[in-house]
Amino acid sequence: MSIQQQIEEKLQREFSPSHLQVINESHMHSVPANSETHFKVVMATENFTGKRQVQRHQAVYRTLSEELAGEVHALALHTYSPEEWGEVSEAPASPNCMGGSKGG
Repeated sequence: MSIQQQIEEKLQREFSPSHLQVINESHMHSVPANSETHFKVVMATENFTGKRQVQRHQAVYRTLSEELAGEVHALALHTYSPEEWGEVSEAPASPNCMGGSKGG
């Protein structure tokens, strides 16, 4: 099972999200081809209603602690309640990588 699939399964199981995207952004960074090191998670769930962003992120970090201690180098989180997601419906674009050999 790929790391992306592991992340998706854990987040589905823990949060039962109404919206979930796990996007492998490793290709945007200075890593070998087919790497699974940089991800963006866009998630809307009732679990986040009334919670501050830091509380939401901490819950995701707890759920993905094994992946973050291993192969995953970066995790961009865009977390929403279903109501917030209904108002936004699109996560912000990720910035270009400026580290490693991509920085110039």
